[in-house]
Amino acid sequence: MRTIQATKKGFPPLVLAAGASRRMGRAKALLPVGSGTLLDHAIGQARQLGGPVTVVVGGWYPLVRYRCRSQPSAWVVARDWPKGMSASLKSGVASLGQGVKGVFVVLLDQPLISSDSMLALAEMARMNPSQPAAADLQGKPGAPAYIPRRLWLEIMALEGDRGAAAVLARHGATRLAMIGAGKDVDSPEDWRRISGELAEQP
Repeated sequence: MRTIQATKKGFPPLVLAAGASRRMGRAKALLPVGSGTLLDHAIGQARQLGGPVTVVVGGWYPLVRYRCRSQPSAWVVARDWPKGMSASLKSGVASLGQGVKGVFVVLLDQPLISSDSMLALAEMARMNPSQPAAADLQGKPGAPAYIPRRLWLEIMALEGDRGAAAVLARHGATRLAMIGAGKDVDSPEDWRRISGELAEQP
């Protein structure tokens, strides 16, 4: 699998996988994808952006760690994960070192995003590390996303069940058309549809 080698040190990816999967009724992270799980697949997506990969967990932990075949570089447990996505994102960002220029945010449940789209996001961050970038979701920035370090204070001030979209929009994030970003797994119906599309991929 190709990666953007220049992003290895200063641009680590976070995989946010801390949710309770209430609508799904079971752990989304453990849904089968190929010979692994949805979390294995998300870690593979994140590795296309660079490394080292950190997975942020909460609900269903430690089960998801024991069932994961593709181990990341680090696991971070978001102690306040029931408070929503902001808690997961803040826990992940807080775990990163001083030499980091920015962070990629990858969600657990967007398995249809193409490799080319991931590589385009990585290249954009490498070319302009101070500029936020994100998937274009109907004219608004969404995940996957790149968040430069200069915005982390605002990220750490987020509360509730929301991610970085408002911060990215406020700072004029560059939006990319990323194939598959608009399809995520929330419910059993979503999973039936998306798993069918995954099965059709070469």
